[in-house]
Amino acid sequence: MLADDLLPGATAAAAYIGVSSRAVYHLVEAGHLPAIKKGRKLYFRKSELERAFTAPVA
Repeated sequence: MLADDLLPGATAAAAYIGVSSRAVYHLVEAGHLPAIKKGRKLYFRKSELERAFTAPVA
């Protein structure tokens, strides 16, 4: 279910992947982390975060 896969905000995403919220903002800005922006709030999918951190580096 989509609601189970969504994390609201950079703080929740940071806690999920084990980095600081500031690092999450930097990664989103650099295009390394996929995020959904609705208004001023960012949302993250757990599945996409896992994929971003398990993908092989080229």
